[in-house]
Amino acid sequence: MERLMKAQTLGDTSSLEFMRGRRIFEINPDHPIVKDLSAACKNEPESTEAKRAVELLYETALISSGYTPESPAELGGKIYEMMTIALGGRWGRLEEAEATVSESSVEFGSSEGTVTEVVEPSEVRTESDPWRD
Repeated sequence: MERLMKAQTLGDTSSLEFMRGRRIFEINPDHPIVKDLSAACKNEPESTEAKRAVELLYETALISSGYTPESPAELGGKIYEMMTIALGGRWGRLEEAEATVSESSVEFGSSEGTVTEVVEPSEVRTESDPWRD
């Protein structure tokens, strides 16, 4: 119903505010993410990283429940930011390690000399070919 109200092009949707569903955000206090967020807030009550993580958790719960976030582009930015923090440049290091491994395997493979065989497809038609017109 909330999506329908947002889609109204004519009229004042503020009068239909009473029809919006009430959102309830249930928290599992035993979940590791909630425990880590609680510890982060206790250690640094004004931590901006913890606040951003809580906002991201709430908006992710909105999407999981079928609601649309107020600003999807802003949510995407938050997700990218958290991924950058979580990875901490690990992908770059993995690519460098893979490049080193592939270089050593190329050196090993080049001494043996491999030949690639290319097989051209040929057209085979029979009388019972169902695709022939």
